[in-house]
Amino acid sequence: MTAPSSSSPTSPLARGLVLDNANVITVDASAPRAGSVLILDDRIVGVGESGEFADVGAASIDLDGLTVVPGFNDAHNHMQAFGAALNEVRLQPTVVGSVEALVAAIGERADRTPEGVWIIGTGYDDNKLAERRHPTRHELDAVSPDNPVLLNHTSGHFCVVNTAAMRLARVGEREVPEGGVVDIGADGTPSGLLEEQAQLLARELLHPRPMADLVDNIGAASDVYLSEGITSAQEAGVGGILGTVEPVEVAAYQQARRAGRLRIRVTMMASVEALHPIDHHPDDDEPFALDLGVHTGFGDDWLRFGATKIFADGSLIGRTAAMFDDFEGEPGNNGYFQMPEEILHSLILKAHRAGWQVATHAIGDRAVSSVLDGIEAALAAHPRDDARHRIEHCGMTRASDVDRIAALGVIPVPQGRFINEIGDGMLRAIGSRAPDCYRQRSFLDKGIVLPGSSDRPVVQGAPLLGIHDLVNQRTGSDAPFNPHEAITVEEALRAYTLGSAHAAFDENHKGSIEVGKLADLTVLDRDITAIDPADIADTTVVSTMVGGSFEFGQHA
Repeated sequence: MTAPSSSSPTSPLARGLVLDNANVITVDASAPRAGSVLILDDRIVGVGESGEFADVGAASIDLDGLTVVPGFNDAHNHMQAFGAALNEVRLQPTVVGSVEALVAAIGERADRTPEGVWIIGTGYDDNKLAERRHPTRHELDAVSPDNPVLLNHTSGHFCVVNTAAMRLARVGEREVPEGGVVDIGADGTPSGLLEEQAQLLARELLHPRPMADLVDNIGAASDVYLSEGITSAQEAGVGGILGTVEPVEVAAYQQARRAGRLRIRVTMMASVEALHPIDHHPDDDEPFALDLGVHTGFGDDWLRFGATKIFADGSLIGRTAAMFDDFEGEPGNNGYFQMPEEILHSLILKAHRAGWQVATHAIGDRAVSSVLDGIEAALAAHPRDDARHRIEHCGMTRASDVDRIAALGVIPVPQGRFINEIGDGMLRAIGSRAPDCYRQRSFLDKGIVLPGSSDRPVVQGAPLLGIHDLVNQRTGSDAPFNPHEAITVEEALRAYTLGSAHAAFDENHKGSIEVGKLADLTVLDRDITAIDPADIADTTVVSTMVGGSFEFGQHA
């Protein structure tokens, strides 16, 4: 677009801003590169060559050759949970490398925590601890006998509690929730490990959190996201998942927005547990929604409802995902569903019929196939154009199911960052079935739209790290993961921008640098498409713009 050659002081363009002398990667196939972007209020109104908008009367910033890309969009993250984790005991593999070190970290926190106050640790990975096992309640008791302790596994599919926490949760006395397991140790008593839905036993004591805490968590996460170039994120399960229950989480996002703490755009996936039948006229389809019939699409450019989130199974590194074949070295263990398949299919059908986009967590190949069965049946019973139902993670996918995903118009949402951070553990769990694991190239080759996402706080969520892993396909031990599934830098960038926007029905508003779209932009210190792919992770976010305003970095 070419803007007017001049403007008077009262012209709208006098309020505008020109980003000039830039290396603009537009992610627009019709004009992939540009040198200048003209912005008016929160929208892009011009994209052209360097100097093209010099005479329009708008303020101008000379970017001196810096690279501008569309703002990154994380299609699957847990933003509020990540914000909470910033204040919990850090147990990530980069911080603690053994059960002994983990226990010592909990002991250090216990020494300065009043008796009876909960201690929460986050991010441990038994696959990366020296002992290759979970800690036990007895080990935690030794350093924290008087404080209840809960340790969050990096996958989110396990937690470990000590005896004080078990006593409060009455573990061993109460019925275990369906889709969960209370692990029994060698002494015949609970070891402290709670799998999947069994986490509810302990987590219900910690949730719901105060509204003020939720707002603080959202604000803290926003600040980190902006520093990483993220301008949009899709919150994968407001209302509670895997034992957490936050009935006012949507209100917390609204409050954070009013208070200026929510600084990026958020699409919220409502937990299916929050949906229920709504009274309706006999002429209407049966609603399965939030109160007043709210479903996918309600909201504005800053905060809106996307899909409803359903859990089908567990995790690969935890070996609880529903698989067709047993996990490597564990005869008889092929994981499990978190609910009977008939109930899973019923939920998909009810949500689809009520107008929801459905996003189902499915990691094992048996779970992926079952979810596709449910989607196929729902579409057959109630045809709907462009439903864009999603499979979150889509971790193990047989070739025949890749074809079904394409035929049904389903959007798979895999996480590239898993390759580096938990890839070694996944490969140990699946052995020779690695070619089916976390596909990307296979999806693109079938014409399937690929989003970019992290599942943060499961792993580090910086999009540049995710792009690096989608391209390089190396695990944390530098072993090859799935080289045949590698994609190009341009494809990975598109995934984290336009692909993620498409996954949320937002491709007409964001995801590329085009006239009429939101002015959500990220400025990088280098052109990631023109460097050694091994160096992508070293790229720096210089500035981040949301809605025409620089909210982070050099130009803020």
